[in-house]
Amino acid sequence: MNELTDLNSVAIKTLKLIISLDKEVIEQGKELIEQVKQEFTDARQKQNLLQLIETILVYKLPKINRQEIEKMFSLNDLRETKVYQEALEEGMEKGMEKGMEEAKIQSIPRLLALGLSLEQIAQALDLSLEKVQEITQN
Repeated sequence: MNELTDLNSVAIKTLKLIISLDKEVIEQGKELIEQVKQEFTDARQKQNLLQLIETILVYKLPKINRQEIEKMFSLNDLRETKVYQEALEEGMEKGMEKGMEEAKIQSIPRLLALGLSLEQIAQALDLSLEKVQEITQN
């Protein structure tokens, strides 16, 4: 409870960050991150607080991507946070899905040249017949 009466405590500054106006978030975030880095020696506690701050910043600054937030706030520890890891994993999954879809699309003309029907191509590539027809028309 003693920490809550100190207006410069990490807890109070974190609450202020949550309710602050967007134009104040960047400066408050920088100050809070520096304070956490200086005041906390326990690596786990520091990591958890930086993760919390990162999450707040991501929601408060929706038009700024994680890389910009990382540069803006000098968060070298950001790559190790759970939020960053989940976003990275999600991005990789989406990228792989998109790459696989693109590979399927690019193989359609080759399969047509081999004499396969549109139905056979759709079945082989696990695409809808409509999608295969659309691609062959373009």
